[in-house]
Amino acid sequence: ARAAKDPVDSAPWGAHAATADHAAVPQVVFTDPEAASVGLTLAEAERAGHRVRAVDYDLASVAGSGLYADGYRGRARMIVDLDREILLGVTFVGPGIGELLHSATVAVAGEVPIARLWHAVPAYPTISEVWLRLLETLRG
Repeated sequence: ARAAKDPVDSAPWGAHAATADHAAVPQVVFTDPEAASVGLTLAEAERAGHRVRAVDYDLASVAGSGLYADGYRGRARMIVDLDREILLGVTFVGPGIGELLHSATVAVAGEVPIARLWHAVPAYPTISEVWLRLLETLRG
């Protein structure tokens, strides 16, 4: 734009603005088991002054884990901003969980409201059923 002497659109999400959301960069460690996360941890969210709740779920309790492997073991955690009712972070640990990370990244980066996540029905029986179980656990 500058070379063509056109105006620079530097507004957030404008044509010439850097738009990477550094608070929502996904990461996967391909160990056994895999570890994957996006967004903030509980400690990071609390240090940043957010009023949050951590919601944990045992991945072995979802039907899809039994199809993946006998004796499947894993954990899921989502960090919920209680004031804005969005996810600030999600962490998974377990075999094959890197495949769950993109949906978590969309939810965190897109600031998808918790109320809207209820409408994203997971396929059954898959490990992605954990999304429904996390929401049910949050609801109590």
